[in-house]
Amino acid sequence: MLLSPALAISAVLFTLGVAGVLLRRNAIVIFMCVELMLNAVNLTFVALAQILGMGGQVFVFFVMAVAAAEAAVGLAIILAVYRHKQSVSLQNMNLLKDG
Repeated sequence: MLLSPALAISAVLFTLGVAGVLLRRNAIVIFMCVELMLNAVNLTFVALAQILGMGGQVFVFFVMAVAAAEAAVGLAIILAVYRHKQSVSLQNMNLLKDG
């Protein structure tokens, strides 16, 4: 069983996701990077399920359900912010400040 290629790909995907979240200023790109990190975790769970049993694959279904709910809510929030500000750039977002 070769776990190291799957775990290496998962680590690279997760690192790309973290770099995207930290370096980008576009809300949609940040949202996609968070989804990329969730998929990297799913790949790790599936790879480790080969050794540890089916428990990892059960976790994948829960992570996918949370990711689907997050996608629906996150895209709705991004759409509401875009309608209000006419931009999805996070550079000058201050919706929670008074005035």
